[in-house]
Amino acid sequence: MQNYGRARLSEFLDDRIVYRNLVPADQRLPALAQIRPHVGLAEGLVPRKSEESYARVIAYLLQQARALDRPGIPIERLIYVGDTRLNDGSAFANICRSGGWPGLAFIGSERDALPQVEVVEQAGGALFLANRWSALHDFDRFCQERHHPADERAAVIVDLDKTALGARGRNDRVIDAARVDAVRLTVSDLLGDSFDPGSFQAAYDRLNQPQFHPFTSDNQDYLAYICLVLGSGLYALEWLAGEVQAGRITGFPQFIAGVDARAAELPPSLREIHAGIYANVQQGDPTPFKEFRYNEYLTTTARMGHMADGASVRDLLAGEIVITQEVRQIAQSLAGRGALLFGLSDKPDEASIPSREQAARGCLPIHRLETHAVGT
Repeated sequence: MQNYGRARLSEFLDDRIVYRNLVPADQRLPALAQIRPHVGLAEGLVPRKSEESYARVIAYLLQQARALDRPGIPIERLIYVGDTRLNDGSAFANICRSGGWPGLAFIGSERDALPQVEVVEQAGGALFLANRWSALHDFDRFCQERHHPADERAAVIVDLDKTALGARGRNDRVIDAARVDAVRLTVSDLLGDSFDPGSFQAAYDRLNQPQFHPFTSDNQDYLAYICLVLGSGLYALEWLAGEVQAGRITGFPQFIAGVDARAAELPPSLREIHAGIYANVQQGDPTPFKEFRYNEYLTTTARMGHMADGASVRDLLAGEIVITQEVRQIAQSLAGRGALLFGLSDKPDEASIPSREQAARGCLPIHRLETHAVGT
């Protein structure tokens, strides 16, 4: 692998991106409120990536984006580049169904095993599963062999998180480290002098395991809040873990409702924070801990493009969130053939786009930030 210099995701995606709230960064495209009646989406609902309603929104946005660039030319096929078979594979299949398009998807992750590719046929298309990001070049040939050209009648979806940025198995640990730092920063700021780094790390590491996902919903907002409550002394880690494992606490809504019943016992500095998070949870907001996500934007952007241009590939992959060169290269190639490129991110908008105050200081959305590109 080598360092290909500095780059931005916007070089090949421009603003054709939606983050978790499904608000297009390209303001020429319709906002979610305008899309709802066209796709039968209820008011107030922001679907998640694996849901059918999410696919309907994305299919509609793809059609609108193509109409801006190539009026009168319909989308006839889909190409998808992602990193997880379950989440990206489900989103890919749903979008194909929603748009009525045949599709081919690349699902990549770097692993130590010998290079391997598996093609999984499914209704409407196929998944090309690879344990090397360099196999994207083979996937390009695969699409051509399957008579599935990336031309002006094709839409190409590029997943951002751990695909175009912080490639899974290669550079994704830096993304995870930024998120953990954001949780630690948020909890330490709110607890002040009572913050115990060792107790925090023990709680985070214990509850961030698959066995506790039914309780936390594998939601980092929930986990950050739980660590905050534990740090306040309202509950002890071992007691909470035991209650969850015994089935007496079955999910986060039950937990936060219990905290709310004892809110008067929280330190005064935390009561307002709790009230805001509790209200967001009651409204169905999947990212209720806004202070944590604002910090995640800071800890993530601090890890982008900060290393010297002469840094080794090993150091870049260990210390900087980098663009995946193979994804960048194939995206530029497909765009050059006339295909529509569109980026999807499940990262919350609050962790991806600067606030008004930050924007006034020159801060940029993640997709417009410069960082290094690394790959084969």
